Amino acid sequence: MPSPDLPALIARARTATADADLATRAVPLLDLTSLRGDESSTEIEALCDRAERHGTAAVCIYRAHLALARKRLAGGTVRLATVANFPDGSDDLARAAEETAAAVAAGADEVDVVAPIQAIRDGDIGLVGELVEACREAAGARTTLKLILETGSLREPDLITAAARTAVMAGIDFLKTSTGKAAVGATLEAAALLLAVIEEAGGRVGFKAAGGIRTAADAAAYLALADAIMGPDWASPRTFRFGASSLLDDLLRVAGREEAIGTGGSY
Repeated sequence: MPSPDLPALIARARTATADADLATRAVPLLDLTSLRGDESSTEIEALCDRAERHGTAAVCIYRAHLALARKRLAGGTVRLATVANFPDGSDDLARAAEETAAAVAAGADEVDVVAPIQAIRDGDIGLVGELVEACREAAGARTTLKLILETGSLREPDLITAAARTAVMAGIDFLKTSTGKAAVGATLEAAALLLAVIEEAGGRVGFKAAGGIRTAADAAAYLALADAIMGPDWASPRTFRFGASSLLDDLLRVAGREEAIGTGGSY
């Protein structure tokens, strides 16, 4: 199969329309996120309630809040996600694995772990695979494991692609663009690279766009890109996520389901 013309697909994705149908499609793909670090119990409960009310895919919060969120979400369909090796992406594989195991023990269904960013920059791509394998062993087979590649910091397409391919070969479940803490978050250019790697792998790995995605127009562009590379039936909560907080406000507005008050998380 010929390689997709990524620049052309990106240009076309930028013209995607953010209408009510698009917004309705995007809401169930959202990991409603708050990773400020100073969230109160009341805020976490409100975040969980909002996720359940609108049927988002997951809530993504720090590990310290998992027990409270697990109780609040009990009996529902919203999954519970947290982060590990976050946000620095160190090369301490033992620490990353320990944090992953602790997250699962605390009730996480999904763990978003940051890749060893400086090691990748230094050319040690193999460490990505070692981290994925260590965290997979720590998480167990039933936990969804997402790798954050902090693409805005890696910058170079060859590095991003090499790290993504290594992660896929090591058994990652999702490739994710960003922590939301770096100066440059998600970009369509980086998303296209990750989606191209996923297409090479037959679509068996998911994709998560995170970092600065705030509007329905942003969501429309990423979904259009995924549809173009992976096919229009590929993106679902099992394979495609948005990591964001304020995005939900705009999706509800465009879908005609606007709320009076948003959550004001961070991502």
